[in-house]
This record gives sequence, C-alpha cells and structure tokens, in this order.
Amino acid sequence: MLTMKDIVREGHPALREKSADVPLPISEEDKKTAQLLLEYVINSQDPEVGPKFGLRPGVGLAAPQIGITKRIIAVHVEDENGKLYSCAMINPKIISHSVQLTYLESGEGCLSVDREVPGYVPRYAKLTVKGYSPEGELIEFKLKGMPGIVFQHEIDHLDGIMFYDKINKENPFQPPSQVPAGR
Repeated sequence: MLTMKDIVREGHPALREKSADVPLPISEEDKKTAQLLLEYVINSQDPEVGPKFGLRPGVGLAAPQIGITKRIIAVHVEDENGKLYSCAMINPKIISHSVQLTYLESGEGCLSVDREVPGYVPRYAKLTVKGYSPEGELIEFKLKGMPGIVFQHEIDHLDGIMFYDKINKENPFQPPSQVPAGR
C-alpha cells in the first residue's frame, strides 16, 4: 500500500520529466503500479483508512508522483450527478477537447505540493480521453466538470507539467479567456 512517504514532492526530477509510454501488452509490473495508484486515491478518501495511515485525500495520482516516469494515472472522483469515475488508465491521451475553458474557483492542489498555490488553473471545459485499462482494454471517457479537470491535472503530470505552471503569474485570479458564461 502506498502512503504519503511514497509520494515525491516538488523538486524531485520525476515531476518534471516527460513520462515514457507503457509498452503493450501491459507488464505485471505496470499493472501493479496502476493498482497501487488507484488504491491510494480510494484509501485516501476512506474516512477510516485515510486518517489511520496519514493519507492526504486525493482524487487523482500519476506514476511520476511515486517516482515512476511512465504514462499511468489513477482517478477516483464523482461528477456533479454523483457518477463515480474510479479507474487506472495506461497511456492516457486527450483525443479531443472544447475551445471553452473552465477552472476550479477554489483552485487546485496536488499531493506532491505541500503548500497552497492560489490562482485559477485553466482547463478544457469538455474533453475526450482515451487509454488502456490495466487489463489492456481500450477505454474512452467523455468528460466535463470535476472529472475532466482531474484527468487533465494527472495527464499534465505525465508531461512534467505542474498545475501552478498554468496559473497566470501577473493576475492569478483572472478567469481564463474562453470561459463559458456564468463562470
């Protein structure tokens, strides 16, 4: 089981590297990595397990965050209708996205960042993500809202991008352009 001691923090070189594609068929080692990532985000949200092991709650985790520079992510997050997206994804790719942008008004956080970084992080309002399950099945999700933001945050980790890299340095709370009305 992964704990916070397994999660690398800002300054670790793995967080700034471009991760390698996972070769297919998926090896047992890569399946295990995917399973550990997913297990962490599920456990971190469990009201008994999380506090017992000192896990910071998270909705997503990427392999570089445990020092493995491979294209593997895991998410465990609900959308606004209560639909749960709980999966590990190998070689995830954004295959299409909207022009419109969105952001979390509360800002984003990261298990690899032990400080608050205020500001809006521009994200695509809608997107389609395609990748493989740990069993090697091709999977695809059409996403928006919180799940869409979480997938984009984790995929950024695979390219060595931290969420705060996207915050407007001059005006951190300036809403990104192309944000839909009502935001």
